[in-house]
Amino acid sequence: MIQEKAMSLLQIRQVSKIFTIKRLGVAKRAQVKAVNNISLEIFPNETLGLVGESGCGKTTLGRLVCRLIAPTQGQILYKGRDIFKAEGSYSQQLCREIQMVFQDPYGSLNPRKSIETILATPLRVHKITSGSEIRRQVVQLLEQVGLSGEMSSRYPPQLSGGQLQRVAIARALSLKPQLLVADEPLSALDVSIQAQLINLLKRMQRDYQLSMLFISHDLSIVRYISHRVAVMYLGCLVELAGRDELYANPLHPYTKALLSSVPVPNPKIEATRQRIVLEGDVPSPMNLPRGCPFHARCPVALRDLCTGNPPQLEEVDTGHWVACHRITGY
Repeated sequence: MIQEKAMSLLQIRQVSKIFTIKRLGVAKRAQVKAVNNISLEIFPNETLGLVGESGCGKTTLGRLVCRLIAPTQGQILYKGRDIFKAEGSYSQQLCREIQMVFQDPYGSLNPRKSIETILATPLRVHKITSGSEIRRQVVQLLEQVGLSGEMSSRYPPQLSGGQLQRVAIARALSLKPQLLVADEPLSALDVSIQAQLINLLKRMQRDYQLSMLFISHDLSIVRYISHRVAVMYLGCLVELAGRDELYANPLHPYTKALLSSVPVPNPKIEATRQRIVLEGDVPSPMNLPRGCPFHARCPVALRDLCTGNPPQLEEVDTGHWVACHRITGY
């Protein structure tokens, strides 16, 4: 388990990301608050699960961590240094030590490049090795993710979805990173392939001493693979706790609703347990509601309290943080 006082590998400090878009037929541009004032930490050898509905900002946060986009405000520190002020050798270090596995392997792997070229390119660019040694390392990477070395001569269209995702994982691990951002890497795969890749990621984490930000909407997978779990809603962080604590004692009404939707493999328990069905639609990120972003759908919201100031994330128990006026007090 993660030590509470361990030095964090990654710190996300009050980060927001606002996209400006032009709406059809409207002269004024709209602002979309994809990530809204989020603070998080990831510790060495830890997997932090990030869950929430589609469109809540999970992928945007993952892309911020990988420097694919820049924050509108806030800081992201890796080993104590701001990743968006990186230059020269430190920028190259970040490229090696922070890697990402994308949700769609078909879109993240060049169909015109062979698997050998895809895996060899990072090794050449970062001068990890050269010459005939590259070929040996490519074969080794493929075998580590459960593929035959003979597949190095194939092209992405010749592989299945599960095989492609293994190649994507092999590419991310080729530089031996310290932080892996996995953005819903299992969502397009069938259950048997999902199980294989989950076990692969856990083994790779143990062998490579990896930290992971694991983004998913599948709460069962997140429970199996994560040490701590963060819950997002409409760009905001609403709850953060250790895995066992969160699943056994969810405090935020949104977290309770999410967990109530997870199927239980016991038919008797499944038939008797109560499902929390949220009413209404998710508000538009272009027009966020005042106060708590969840109040319009919350079954326990109080009009005057919850439509006032937005609730702040507060620690209500050791390691258990929640942003809810009804929980943290008026």
